[in-house]
Amino acid sequence: MSITDPGYDLPEGYTHIYSGKVRDLYRTPDDRLLFVASDRISAYDWILATPIPDKGRILTAMSLWWFDRIDDIVPHHVISTRVPDAVARRGMICANLDMFPVECVVRGYLAGSGLTEYREKASVCGVNLPPGLKDGSRLPKTIFTPATKAPQGEHDENVTFDEVMAVIGQEEAQMLRRLSLAVYERAAEIADDRDLILADTKFEFGTQADGTIVLADEILTPDSSRYWPADGWEPGHPQPSFDKQYVRDWLTSPESGWDRHSGQAPPPLPDEVVEKTRQKYIEAYERLTGKRFN
Repeated sequence: MSITDPGYDLPEGYTHIYSGKVRDLYRTPDDRLLFVASDRISAYDWILATPIPDKGRILTAMSLWWFDRIDDIVPHHVISTRVPDAVARRGMICANLDMFPVECVVRGYLAGSGLTEYREKASVCGVNLPPGLKDGSRLPKTIFTPATKAPQGEHDENVTFDEVMAVIGQEEAQMLRRLSLAVYERAAEIADDRDLILADTKFEFGTQADGTIVLADEILTPDSSRYWPADGWEPGHPQPSFDKQYVRDWLTSPESGWDRHSGQAPPPLPDEVVEKTRQKYIEAYERLTGKRFN
């Protein structure tokens, strides 16, 4: 599922480095990085043929909003939003960091791969949990459940904290855990004020040349986080969410005609699914920030 240069009309001197499921990365003429959030959407490890209009702009606006609210906890990688016109409102000029090979996942509630592992082992990433928890249960305390970064098209693999220490060192692992938990707690409190539950999220960190740990990539968007409406929270089943769950549900429905285990690419999304997904992203942005998306 490799993505080639998507062909933005960038000025001379910008070099395409990499494209992932959603983001495109370029080196700038002054040796910094240009992060561009596309309108691509992925599900079940496939990049879908149908984009979601405005998704990249929403993700960028949300990340910038959140960076401003946690920069007293940890510095972030954004240097400027003055970017070429071709990627206006979806691009950020960022520092070039040495990235840690760890997805820093934080969970306040039980869902997703955490729920699957809990049902198998009564623990998540080596963290023992009490019996009787359900899909959507609030955890007794917020937990740090790291994962390894998988190659594109493969699943990240949940690992224990001891395994993270073995890879990056004890001091660095403890720092990433502390920072991840602190940012999550701040964000969960802000989300709660907006009648939203931040069930879980993931962060990526890197280091500057002087060793300073910096928060990188995007943060606290519907692509990296589960947001649930607080007034509809009811453990025991999947919760309504402000993310691409609507897309996943359609893909696995009889209407799509797609078998996720067939090895065949998913079909294009119907216009209705595209628009409802777009509205979910917009609603998440507007409820969190109090601003109107336009």
